[in-house]
Amino acid sequence: MIFKKENKALEELLQMDFSKKSRPRRYLELVIGVIILALAFNLFMLPNKIVSGFSGIAVIFSSLFNINASLLIMIITVILLIVGLFTLGKETIKKTLFGALLYPVMVALTEPLVNYIIIDNSDILLSVLFGGFLTGVGSGLVFRGGFSTGGADTIMQIMNKYLKISLGKANLIINIVIIAGGVFAFGWTRLMYSLVCLYIVSLVMDRIILGISSSKAFYIITDHENEIKTYIMKKLGRGVTAIEARGGFTNNKEKILMCIVPTREYVILKEVISEIDDKAVLLITDVYESIGSR
Repeated sequence: MIFKKENKALEELLQMDFSKKSRPRRYLELVIGVIILALAFNLFMLPNKIVSGFSGIAVIFSSLFNINASLLIMIITVILLIVGLFTLGKETIKKTLFGALLYPVMVALTEPLVNYIIIDNSDILLSVLFGGFLTGVGSGLVFRGGFSTGGADTIMQIMNKYLKISLGKANLIINIVIIAGGVFAFGWTRLMYSLVCLYIVSLVMDRIILGISSSKAFYIITDHENEIKTYIMKKLGRGVTAIEARGGFTNNKEKILMCIVPTREYVILKEVISEIDDKAVLLITDVYESIGSR
């Protein structure tokens, strides 16, 4: 009887949609993120011929053949959505449909702002830095909400499914092809600017998705367990968890002390541990979020 109740509770848990409460916030982040992406594209990427990400295709063709960038993005997006519908299935495409169609629409709507927001693009490096920053912020907001703007993501999933290429490698191949097209169209100098931009985008996007680490997690293996625990609890006022462990080489039983401290106390704790036990083994990692207390 208890077993049946547990199974029923598990089934109810699996059927619950936990994303409903956060859905308005996620869609708001998507819209804001896409607007920021569109502004970055129109104000910085397109005028400076920076080939960054899948929108780089629009930059290349728009610059060489004087084709409207937003129209070109929309055409490519629709083609990829149709191809994805037949290759990946309806459920997969549904996840990218809204973001994929919203992006070219926002590029078209923000295009006239170029005439009102006058930016001096004579300093290309500054434009690349700021354009990369905005693109990273926009992409981070879109991905944090669990959405996508389509484009390269659709091709990556097709390559993963039919060519058995990992998503990471597929993304690398796509970026290499797009950047190679940029070299052919604009030369090697623009390639260097594009690589700088891609690097900034990846850094900023990670910070938006993961957040800025405000704490550090310490994992400590020491022979002076009590002294270190006492210092952390009494002096720093932080909790400590002792984890039972066994050495892989020695097979000896030992304890790992785990605690989370604010980043401002990171150096202090590290130095104190070294003074108490200069042979202590430390593993220190960033903590982006800590929920609950015991």
